[in-house]
Amino acid sequence: MSLNAKFEALSFDEAEAALRAPEDAARPRTLVVFAGNELAMSERVKALLKEAQAQIERAAGATKFKGKAGSALEILAPVGVAASRLLVIGVGAGNSDDSDKPAKFEDYLSLGGQTAGKLAVGAAAVVLFDLPEAPSEPAAAAAQFALGGWLRAYKFDQYKTKKKDEDKDGPIEIQLGVADAESAKAHVLEATHTAEAVVLARTLVNEPANVLSPTEFARRASELMKLGVEVEILDEKAMAELGMRALLGVGQGSENESRLVVLRWNGGAAGAAPVAFVGKGVVFDTGGISIKPAASMEDMKGDMAGAAAVTGALYAIAARKAKANVVGVLGLVENMPDGKAQRPGDIVKSMSGQTIEVINTDAEGRLVLADALTYVIEKHKPAAVVDLATLTGAILVALGQEYAGLFSNNDDLSERLTKAGTATGEKLWRFPMGPYYDKLIDSKFADMKNTGGRHGGSITAAQFLHRFVGKTPWAHLDIAGTGMGSPSSDVNQSWGSGFGVRLLDRLVKDHYEG
Repeated sequence: MSLNAKFEALSFDEAEAALRAPEDAARPRTLVVFAGNELAMSERVKALLKEAQAQIERAAGATKFKGKAGSALEILAPVGVAASRLLVIGVGAGNSDDSDKPAKFEDYLSLGGQTAGKLAVGAAAVVLFDLPEAPSEPAAAAAQFALGGWLRAYKFDQYKTKKKDEDKDGPIEIQLGVADAESAKAHVLEATHTAEAVVLARTLVNEPANVLSPTEFARRASELMKLGVEVEILDEKAMAELGMRALLGVGQGSENESRLVVLRWNGGAAGAAPVAFVGKGVVFDTGGISIKPAASMEDMKGDMAGAAAVTGALYAIAARKAKANVVGVLGLVENMPDGKAQRPGDIVKSMSGQTIEVINTDAEGRLVLADALTYVIEKHKPAAVVDLATLTGAILVALGQEYAGLFSNNDDLSERLTKAGTATGEKLWRFPMGPYYDKLIDSKFADMKNTGGRHGGSITAAQFLHRFVGKTPWAHLDIAGTGMGSPSSDVNQSWGSGFGVRLLDRLVKDHYEG
């Protein structure tokens, strides 16, 4: 995957030497430094900007810049600095309640995004990553900074035939001065793979459904073979032989055939149980016979964000050669309302043997996941399984777009996921489950029905999935509010966010490698 920014880790001395090199007139150079409250800077930065200090103070006074986090001060042609532009990024705590807490890696990620957002497309910059308060792990923090820059620079514009001149100038090129260049280079390389993985997931979510059919999604996922991932693609005949009537029922109204993609990374001990990730991949969801309103239906091209996240996570895991066994399963379908489409009231038999009354054909994602979960548990005997799905609008009502919903039958797995989400900024909030909610999906005519009514919609959807996992440690992440159409942030200006890629990669790194 190509990235719209380039980072080169240098020592502080090398970065200062790069700053003194002749400037390319076509690519004016920007020097980026950081200041805390009341313009507090590191000794190195103060020495470098000694001649420009008076100019900085005048500019700060005129713009009321005090170094608060998220603020920036721009000075053109700074005195005594071999750069056309000086950019001072604030990292001070300001009046935050967290002013007495040490910075987290999420803060450095945001800082990288903020910095990239201040640099023009195609810009050349020297960044002295020498903060007033040094990070406890400088090399890892620098890598998070670079990752934030890459994520902020991402654009999905390949279908635009008329681009602005500034969009033709190539990637941002950043020379990043750090305390330990050799260590930082290794960390930045790994961050490169993470950025590529998130970009892959974002691009899949952003693609229009007339391009990204189930078969095309499967083809793109199969490109992970270049990284050493084993790929198996099941067509409709193979799924029918396995009894996947729940998944196949969703796609039977579409001209585009359904697919089940199995991605396997064998980086751990031979024979060790893998951790499994399952993604809902409804490449377009009309709602079927229970058709959705026309308003915003175009957003349903993103109803495969769970499958995109799993694909991206397997990319990241394989690219860094993780010492873990990981299986990813993608249930890829299109939900369309033609004469062959399933009807409300139909009863289908899942791969597990359980029967399902289809009350609402727009509650289709859980049907796809039911068979995908059964498949991965029966075929791969995972130590734990996590599914990701843009499953319910109810999760948006409950959580907005700041957190994804977490549902689980296992406290340890829930805690691991929650901590991984906190570390990466892809935050989760756990919901209750239990017998009261479970009985809401009991059916008069089948083993269960696919909706439990209006109340607790996200919970009853999770209870439905719970019936297909048995005693396997399992967690369900409802990413309907975070996987697509998420609000712009320091590190994401894209409609498709790639939510879940970094979360799953961190989960594997922290708990399933060894």
